[in-house]
Amino acid sequence: MIIDLTGKTAVVTGSTGGIGLAIAIGLAKAGAEVTVVGRDQARVDTAVAEVREATGKDNARGVACDAGTAAGCQALIAAQPEADILVNNLGIYGAREFFDIDDALWEEFFQVNIMSGVRLARHYAKGMRERGWGRIQFISSESALNIPTEMVHYGVSKTALQGLSRGLAKVLAGTGVTVNSILPGPTRTEGAIQMMADLAAERGVSTEEMEALFLKENRPSTLLQRFASPEEVANLCVYAASPQASATTGSALRVEGGIVESIA
Repeated sequence: MIIDLTGKTAVVTGSTGGIGLAIAIGLAKAGAEVTVVGRDQARVDTAVAEVREATGKDNARGVACDAGTAAGCQALIAAQPEADILVNNLGIYGAREFFDIDDALWEEFFQVNIMSGVRLARHYAKGMRERGWGRIQFISSESALNIPTEMVHYGVSKTALQGLSRGLAKVLAGTGVTVNSILPGPTRTEGAIQMMADLAAERGVSTEEMEALFLKENRPSTLLQRFASPEEVANLCVYAASPQASATTGSALRVEGGIVESIA
């Protein structure tokens, strides 16, 4: 299968590293003109350079803004008014005892993990609908289905994305615009590596040993039995953004290594 996104424009939020950067590179390699989005200008510039290096083209661009806020979303829209592909990858996570999650933290997770996608999809979907073609993705998580006790707030926010994705797909039914959620499992991103390193230091084991322990203790149903790479997640996202995925919409696409105990 040859995926050709030549002539398509893509916006990927939270794309200065990890899964987001891998998605940006994957889309760019398929021919899309990609806009990298992040809060820090230096990191945005570095990520844009990585995308350009990976493709040998100079048409990738970057926007530095905080898409987790209404003002940041407006800044992004002003800088990049239209897009054919929108990947709402921006998200935050972190372990916290449920009884220590105060209202402010719940609100932060709601704004960053959910409302960023709401605001951007609300804008970009209109143009997609008018043009009769578009791809919208929400990067959810296996934690949307298996709510982790160590970060209930994160799991709840990702469950909300499932509902948002399905609802928007119904709103855009028959328009040529598809909407799907992507469910990664544990993935070896910078944040995950640091989290494993911190836990490893606490327990006096190596980072590699900690990854195995984490999966055994927190994700025992994994069939992959390892952390995925960002590129493995990005591969599914690139396919879902392609013309070949035209009949895939309203779906929760899993790339979580078989953690979810379901055949559906």
